[in-house]
Amino acid sequence: MRPTVSVIIPAYNSAKTLRACLEAVYAQRHPVTEVIVVDDASADETRAIAGEFPCRLLVSDRNRGPAAGRNRGIRASSGELLFFVDSDCAPEPDALENALAILRDQPDVACVHGIYALRPMFDDGPVEAYRLLHGHHWRLRNVGRVRTTLFAVCVTRRVAFDEVGLFDENLRASEDVEFGDRLAGRYATVLTDTVVCRHDDDSHLGKLLRKQFGRSQLLVPVALAERGPAGIRANTPAGLLTALLVPLTVPLVLVDPLFLLLPLGFFGLFAVAEPALLRFVLRQRGPGFAVFFYGVHLLVQLSVVAGAAVGGLRHLADRDFGPTRVAPVEPRR
Repeated sequence: MRPTVSVIIPAYNSAKTLRACLEAVYAQRHPVTEVIVVDDASADETRAIAGEFPCRLLVSDRNRGPAAGRNRGIRASSGELLFFVDSDCAPEPDALENALAILRDQPDVACVHGIYALRPMFDDGPVEAYRLLHGHHWRLRNVGRVRTTLFAVCVTRRVAFDEVGLFDENLRASEDVEFGDRLAGRYATVLTDTVVCRHDDDSHLGKLLRKQFGRSQLLVPVALAERGPAGIRANTPAGLLTALLVPLTVPLVLVDPLFLLLPLGFFGLFAVAEPALLRFVLRQRGPGFAVFFYGVHLLVQLSVVAGAAVGGLRHLADRDFGPTRVAPVEPRR
């Protein structure tokens, strides 16, 4: 018998993307048992769009973040397997089918998640192209068994939540990373390039940098709480370090213009810190776009470093800023 599958879609101000997301969910080759949209107090047409489909809509009275939305969907669902899809993602028709094949063939695996396609849900310009190139590449280089769970497009056995607990609602970012760390002691997780979704990513530089700064503030608290080796990291230590050295050496130009060679040199080192990424960008978009890519990439890395530093200080000052202990839920009878 085919396993029952509940689709859980947390949504917040998702009017732009939710229709495409739901159309992709209902177009899956493997049939789904139920689709649950959890609206996180949206102020746009999200709920009206959900009403166009035969899905179940749950509405929150206040914005609580994706962890709370997913938890509410889990509690309301009935499927043996839970197919999590972010509202700005449109899984390919074979995404669920391919994830189920891995779970069937590898009984010790409880979680299968996938990668972003290079083709966006909507083409919103070069900043989004940067995001998709980088996001596709770092996921692709980590394909295989991993310690980290990423829930943008992800299929998980219900028993995993029964045994290790739900998402930590104290976290508004990295909640899936923290869950994956708890899961790693009991079950395996697979990141696969056979589960693919089109993603509508950030297309405005200012919004992107603000989001990276905000999300990165939880990197240090979550890393300190990890029980095992570090999991997937989107950015390498070499890339972050060389990015930081670029602005740190710029003031030396005031002493002697020749010192301009230092930040330029560190920017060159930053560009080659991940040779595989550089080759990938050149192969996909050419040298002209690569210059743009690394200019934006530098700003993103600096936002990540700044956010991590601020988050580390916040955690020192307030130990409640970060993960909490999550108890397992009572199994269904």
